[in-house]
Amino acid sequence: MTIANNIKAIKATLPENVTLVAVSKTKPVSDLLEAYETGQRIFGENKIQEMADKWEEMPKDIQWHMIGHVQTNKVKYMAPFVQLIHGVDSLKLLKEINKQAAKNNRVIDCLLQIHIAEEETKFGLDQEELTVILTSADLQEMHNIKIVGVMGMATFTDNQNQIKKEFQQLKSIFDQAKTQQTNNCHLEILSMGMSGDYPIAIDCGSTMIRVGSSIFGGRN
Repeated sequence: MTIANNIKAIKATLPENVTLVAVSKTKPVSDLLEAYETGQRIFGENKIQEMADKWEEMPKDIQWHMIGHVQTNKVKYMAPFVQLIHGVDSLKLLKEINKQAAKNNRVIDCLLQIHIAEEETKFGLDQEELTVILTSADLQEMHNIKIVGVMGMATFTDNQNQIKKEFQQLKSIFDQAKTQQTNNCHLEILSMGMSGDYPIAIDCGSTMIRVGSSIFGGRN
């Protein structure tokens, strides 16, 4: 199967309300261009420098999503162009994104990352921390960011029931958080599901999936 065929096959199975992010980290620009030729316009990277290099080289109608963990000192390198930052897990990081977006005269969309997996290694907020951010007076003062949804990753396991339970938990957190809308917080995106588990995620209400190996093949 080619990259083009993989994308077509995946898109053919997706409900209309689900957005496909092609996770292109570590892949060469030639692979991304092959995906681009089939009409894919949203690419996800997990290293800011690599994303910035690809942004320089590639067509400018692409939406770049930062899907990896973000260090505050690197935000400035992607602030001129990044469309959506998936892994926001602190008020400190939101403040830095707001500051760098303002310098570039932009509003940057953000997803708050929620910790749902049983693995300790994954980043993310618990429900209490999420509420603190959404109700924070600081958030009201940030005019150059918009919180547009939440994101989470399930435990890396073959246990489908556990994955389903974690995705359902995230959907319920998302539904509750939606009641706390403000001028710069309008939750519409529920980003969950990757190559191995996106069909379950979609069944549980995901509106955005991040798919890499099922499009581009495995990574070294």
